[in-house]
This record gives sequence, structure tokens and C-alpha cells, in this order.
Amino acid sequence: GAFAKMSPETCYALSALIAVVVLFLVTLPKGNADDVSLECPATQWPAGKPARTNPSSYPTYDVNDPKGSFSKVNTMLINEVCSELPWAYELPPGEVEWVRNMLEYNVCGGKMNRGLMVVECGKEIFKASGKPITNEALVKFAVLGWCVEWLQAWLLVADDFMDDSQTRRGQKCWYLQPHVKKIAINDAFTIEMLVFKIMKRHFGSDPCYPQLVDLMLETTFQTECGQLLDTLCMNLDLPDFTVDRWTLIVKYKTAFYSFYLPVAFGMIVAGIKDQSEYDKAREILMIMGVYFQAQDDYLDCFGTPEEIGKIGTDIQDKKCGWLFANAYHNLASPEQKNVFDRLYGKCKVQTPEEEEIKNLYRELKLPELYTEYEQASYDKIMKLKGETKQVPWSVFDIFLKKIYKRSK
Repeated sequence: GAFAKMSPETCYALSALIAVVVLFLVTLPKGNADDVSLECPATQWPAGKPARTNPSSYPTYDVNDPKGSFSKVNTMLINEVCSELPWAYELPPGEVEWVRNMLEYNVCGGKMNRGLMVVECGKEIFKASGKPITNEALVKFAVLGWCVEWLQAWLLVADDFMDDSQTRRGQKCWYLQPHVKKIAINDAFTIEMLVFKIMKRHFGSDPCYPQLVDLMLETTFQTECGQLLDTLCMNLDLPDFTVDRWTLIVKYKTAFYSFYLPVAFGMIVAGIKDQSEYDKAREILMIMGVYFQAQDDYLDCFGTPEEIGKIGTDIQDKKCGWLFANAYHNLASPEQKNVFDRLYGKCKVQTPEEEEIKNLYRELKLPELYTEYEQASYDKIMKLKGETKQVPWSVFDIFLKKIYKRSK
């Protein structure tokens, strides 16, 4: 009832507020960094909490079948969540089934690139530091990988609702399901909180647990700050959509959770404590993340739904995107700006008016400019090769191979 009366912006602001409250309420253990107290009497009710998973019960992680092995870990996590809800939270069977269906609809079916990168990065960092890559280590990396995937899942559920998106990953957006609608907002919050339940279950007794939670909280809030910068564009005028504002949006909305988070997870689990190592890795990964979002903006306009798994809505949604910011501020004549002023954010997808904007982009040679930008970003990244000492370059090379000149 309460959610149904909220505007999309209010719902997202509430989500951001939840993250802030949790961020300030979390108390990290004091004293020795390796001394982690498992006693949390305020939340150890009913008997049996906190739930833990014995690593001996982990599925076998076959490195020769990375996607299959990774998917098995997600199945384990969904089963764990749904088995805990009845006895620990008194949820009736109908609500448990809702959570299961909601998770299977929203966290499965993606490319899983971000989550798989946690496993790949963790393996490379462990290998460079001489740590054994056991089945337990692989599954735990995969668990963290799914934490990233679930983080993205709840963000997309909320994002699709706010943007009036139609499809996601080749299927109808969750909120458009006739039995869901505005319940999707509560579902987004639920997935967000389940991320922390997963981390506690699988890492709660590990010395690195406080750092992992701290990183996830910080990254979640950074992403929500980026989402705020993005959604408030609806209250701004087109001249406000500068390249600088676009860069700020994508740095916080995309780069931290998609690029820095997977690597930093591996670094934390590997025991890296050198501040400069995190700073250097972050510098490289921010360039990659900003470049990745420029790709995403380009594909939203010029990619087909079959290629990108969704119908691009950036023009309809009046997005502060790479194409628009460069066209409007750096390339368009006064007459061409009038076309943007008349149509951008005021037309529907797959209409002649939207195609007029796309043709204007072509006329301004945005595809050629994008190709130049892509090469310049790659060159900038390569100049930083060798800057990190404990994180091998192979970690960054894995990212580059995934994103450089991608078409989906």
C-alpha cells in the first residue's frame, strides 16, 4: 500500500536511505584485524541463526565449465535463501514461492560477466600471490560473484520501473508482469538485503568479512548516488547534459560496481592491504568503466534488441548519454540543436521521431567519433600497464578482452 503511493524517484531515494542507514549502523570489529567476533546476540533468534554453509557441502567447481559451475552456485544460494525463510522469518509457503520465482526471474538469464569476473580475478590474484586455488576458494569467489549479480539485479528491477522500460534480458520487465506491478519495488529491496544475508552465511566467520561488507555497502551507495545523478536529469534542461555530468553519472552508476567491485573483492580475499594497490587498480578500472558505459550508450542507440537483449530507450527517456552530450555540446549547429530540443525525451521508442534523432547522430558522425573514443580509451588504459604490483595485469586484460569492441 505505501509503496503504491510513492513516485519512482521517492522509491529509489528510500532505497538509498536504507543503504546509508545500514552503512552507519554497521560496526566493524575493533582490535586485531584477524579477530572476528561471531557473537551477535541481538539477531541470534530464533535458534539456528546465523545460518552457515559448511564448505564441505559446496558443489564441485569445474573450471573447464565456468558458466555451468557458476550457475550451480546460484542455484545453491537461491535454495539456501528459500530454505531459511520459513523457520527464520516465518514466511508462509506462498511468500517463499514468490521469493523463489522472483529471484529466478531477475537474477538468472544475464550474461553473468560481472560475477564471472570475480572468479577470474580471484584466481589470477591467488595465482600471483602463491595461494592455493581450492574448490572452496573457487566457490567462495563465485558466491561473491553472485553478490555482484544480485546487486545488479535489484538495481535493474528498480531502474526498469523508473525508466518505464519494456524488456530486460530478452523478457518482459518484472514490474510489467500482471501479478507484480508495484510490488517490484519491495522485491528490489528484498534482493538488496539478501546480498548481505549471503555474505554473512558464507563469509561471516572469515577475517575478511568486515572488509567485504564495508566494500559492498560503499559500492551500493556509490551506485545509488549515480542513480540519483541520472534520475534527476528529468528535472534538468538539455543544456545541462554535459560530457562532465555524463562522466560523473557513469563513474558512480556503473564503473564502481561493474569494474572495481569484482577486482576489489578478489584483492580483499587474497589479503591485500596496501592502499596504493587499491588506488592504482581503481584508477585503471574507472577508465574501463566509463568506456564501457559509452559503449552501452552507443549500443542502446545503434544495437538491435536481438544483440543487446533489450529495446533501447535512452532517447525516449531523455538520458544524459555519451551520444547526446557530445552531439549537443560539441557538434550540433543551432538548427540541429533545435531538433534535439523538439524531440529528445519527447518521443517514443521505434517511432519516426526517434529515428530522426538517430539520423542526426549519423549526420554528426557520432559513430566515427565513438570509434576514435574507443581507441583513445584503450591506449590510455595500456599506458597504465605495470602500475599495480600485487594485482597482475592479467586481471585487467581479462576485462579488456570482454569489453573492447564488444557488440552486445
